[in-house]
Amino acid sequence: MTFTFSTLIQQIINGLSLGSVYALIAVGYSLVYSILLFSNFAHGGFLVVGGYACYYLLTQWGYNVVFSMLGALLASGITAILTELLAYEPIRKKTPITLYLLIASMGVNIIIENLFVVTVGGRIKALPQNTFPTGIFSLGNGITLSASDLLSLITAIIFLSMLQIFLHRTKWGLAIRAAACDIKTAGLMGVNVTFLICIVFFVAGMLAAVGGIFLSVRYSLYPQLGNITTKAFIAAVIGGLGSLPGAVLGSLILGLAEMLTAGFISSQMRDLVVYSLLVIMLLIRPAGFFGKKLIEKI
Repeated sequence: MTFTFSTLIQQIINGLSLGSVYALIAVGYSLVYSILLFSNFAHGGFLVVGGYACYYLLTQWGYNVVFSMLGALLASGITAILTELLAYEPIRKKTPITLYLLIASMGVNIIIENLFVVTVGGRIKALPQNTFPTGIFSLGNGITLSASDLLSLITAIIFLSMLQIFLHRTKWGLAIRAAACDIKTAGLMGVNVTFLICIVFFVAGMLAAVGGIFLSVRYSLYPQLGNITTKAFIAAVIGGLGSLPGAVLGSLILGLAEMLTAGFISSQMRDLVVYSLLVIMLLIRPAGFFGKKLIEKI
């Protein structure tokens, strides 16, 4: 593609839209990591639960978009809590080694994915066309902005802002930030650690659901959609695992890198650029832009 200023602006807009969706997912990764120091690869399963919940609430039960999205958030949040209570908590009580939690999270992700394959089938589904606005706004000089991209960007900003308010203006937000520094000390100071971890997983699950809904609109819905969270995980690593601002920054960098590569080089090079950025970051700054240096990072 020939380089022009209008094309550059167009790809930047597309990259910010995609990066905002990645940010919702990456923040969930970082939120869990900041408390338990392990990467929850079942996060992709929570995303799929949210996407399918929204789809069936819209198509089978006839709810409107708002109630369908709220139902999807609730479904993913509950799934995340059940995953914590049934899979992760028993392991944490038996061993402090986070590698076992990492392995368990991979298993949970495979279980969720295959449950959808068995129950609803592996065929691609699409959310109804009237789910979100489909108009195109012209910004001049051939630059356009789709209504769905604008909505995903605005929604991401709203949810991430609400998360910041929750973390910095509420008692449980303060407890989460304290646990991120030292969860054992937070427990000794009277924090209900079990309930706190459930809150963290519920919030992470809801954010994954929002990402799942918008990814379903952008691409389509299928049981393996959660695999795309790998890129959100890369974004979290680039920004610094455990850092919420870092997760947002890494996501925007990744979204821009993908769209600029697709626009000016080749869409087939997108994944190559993404994983190259990961390798470069691990070589130059393993902790990411805002990550903390810890003895163990899994």
